[in-house]
Amino acid sequence: MQTIVQILSREFNQKEEYVKNVVDLIDEGNTVPFIARYRKEMHGSMDD
Repeated sequence: MQTIVQILSREFNQKEEYVKNVVDLIDEGNTVPFIARYRKEMHGSMDD
């Protein structure tokens, strides 16, 4: 069975590492604009 991270990674054609980082950041209460602007190193410059 695939995890949510694996499914999202495949759907968005992104590395699992980056998807997991974004999911973790959202779980911590960070907003998408904050993640997009200030955490680029954690998501490989994915766009919002």
